Amino acid sequence: MSGTLAPDLIHRFTQLVGEKNAIQAEADLAPHLAENRGLYKGRSSLLLKPGSVDEVSAIMKLATETRTPIVPQTGNTGLVGGQTPRETGGDVIVSLERMNKIRDIDPVANVLIADGGAILADVQKAAEAQQRLFPLSLGSEGSCRIGGNLATNAGGTAVLAYGNMRQLCLGLEVVLPTGEIWNGLRRLKKDNTGYDLRDLFIGAEGTLGIITGAVLRLFPQPLGHQVAFAGLASVEDALALFELAARLCGTCLTGFELMPRFGVEITARNIEGVRDPLAGQHQWYTLIDISTSDSADSAERMMTSLLEQGFEAGLIEDAAIAASVQQQKALWHMRESMSDAQKPEGGSIKHDVSVPISKIPAFMHRADAAVLAAIPDARICAFGHMGDGNIHYNISQPIGADKAAFIGRWREINTIVHAIVLEYGGSISAEHGIGQLKRDELASIRSPIEIDLMRRIKTSFDPANIMNPGKVLAIS
Repeated sequence: MSGTLAPDLIHRFTQLVGEKNAIQAEADLAPHLAENRGLYKGRSSLLLKPGSVDEVSAIMKLATETRTPIVPQTGNTGLVGGQTPRETGGDVIVSLERMNKIRDIDPVANVLIADGGAILADVQKAAEAQQRLFPLSLGSEGSCRIGGNLATNAGGTAVLAYGNMRQLCLGLEVVLPTGEIWNGLRRLKKDNTGYDLRDLFIGAEGTLGIITGAVLRLFPQPLGHQVAFAGLASVEDALALFELAARLCGTCLTGFELMPRFGVEITARNIEGVRDPLAGQHQWYTLIDISTSDSADSAERMMTSLLEQGFEAGLIEDAAIAASVQQQKALWHMRESMSDAQKPEGGSIKHDVSVPISKIPAFMHRADAAVLAAIPDARICAFGHMGDGNIHYNISQPIGADKAAFIGRWREINTIVHAIVLEYGGSISAEHGIGQLKRDELASIRSPIEIDLMRRIKTSFDPANIMNPGKVLAIS
C-alpha cells in the first residue's frame, strides 16, 4: 500500500488506541519522520501510540487485514534509516513511548524485565537502585529505548567486557505481523528447547515483529572503577597497549577506546565543558576503563601498573588518571560526544565498520590513503571501540568545501572504505544495523544462500510484507 491512508482506515486504527494516542497533526508527526543525521525523511499521515501489548496486537491484526505497512519506532535515534517511514506516505508509525515501564527486577537472579519502550537510562537507574549494573552504555542512552536497542543489537562502549544486546538479553515478548503474541520472557541462562527464536528478532530491525518486552541480564556493581586517558604516537602503539591491558587486566578491562588527534581537537572546540586533559599534543589517544569486583584500591593499582608498563615499553607518551567520579564521567563524555562534535565542522561521511582487532592499524592506513586520494583535503575522524574492532570511520569535509557536494559523495566513499573493510574480513555494519542505508550493499556482499535464507525467514514471519518494508532486505 502506498500514498495516503484512507480516512476510514485512519478511523479504524484510531479506535484501537484512542483519539489522543493517534497523531495526525503535521507538527506532531514531524519529529518522527526524519532520521537523526538528515539522510532520510519519510512521509506518514498517522502515528499510533499503543499503551499495552494487546493494543499493539490489535494494530497488527488490522494492518495485516488491510495490508497496511507498519514502521516500529522507539527513541528514533537510529542512524541507518531503519526507523524512518518511506517517502510513499502510506506507512503507519507505531511508537512504543507509552510502553515504558520496568515490569520487574530480580537482583538475586540478576534479571530485569522491561517494556520495549523503556528508556535505556531508566533501565540503568533501576538496576543501580538494586546495586546492580545494566552495562549497555550509549551516547543516546537518555532517549533511546530497549526495543530499538534490541532491534539493532546495539553495542556501545562496554561490549569488550559484557557483550552487545544479544548477550544482554535472556528472553523477549514480541507481537508478530499477524497480531499473534509470542511470550518468550524466560529468565533462564540455559534453555535448549528448540530453535532460539529470540535471536531471530534481535538485530532484525523491526522487520519480523515488534519487541514489546525483554528480560535483561544484570551484573553486580563493580566496587572499583578507574578511568585513564593516554596519548600515543601511533595506532600500532594503541594496539600494543591494548594487548598489554588485556593481558594484565583480563575481564576487569571494561573499555578501551581509540581516538585521533583531530577528534579530540574538535570535541574540545565544539562541545561545552570538554577539554583535553593532557598538556601536549599526540597523534592518537586511548581511553582505558577498568572495573574490579573487590575494591577501589585494586582498580587503582591495576591502572597504575598498566600505565607504568606502557611507559616503560615506550607505548605511552603521556597519561592522566581520573581523580574523581566527575573526572571519569568527563573523560567518557569526551569520547561519547565525538560524533556530535563533527556537526559544526560541516558535512560528515560516516562508516560503522568492524575489522579483526589485529588488523586495525593496517585498515586505518589503507583507508586513510584511499580516502585522501579521492578527497585530498578531507579531515579523517576515525574513532571507536578498539577492544572489539568497531571503528566509526568518519570523514569531515575539507575546510571551506560545499557541504551538499561533499555529502553527495557518500556512496562513492562508502564503496571505497567498505571494500577495504571486506578485504580484511570485516563487516560494513558493526552496531548501527542495515536499515535503508546499507540494504542494497548487503545484498551485494552476502552470499546468495544467505540472502535467500533471510528472505525465507522474512516471508515466513511476514507473508504480507507489512513489517517495516524496505528495510534490511528488498522484497517486493
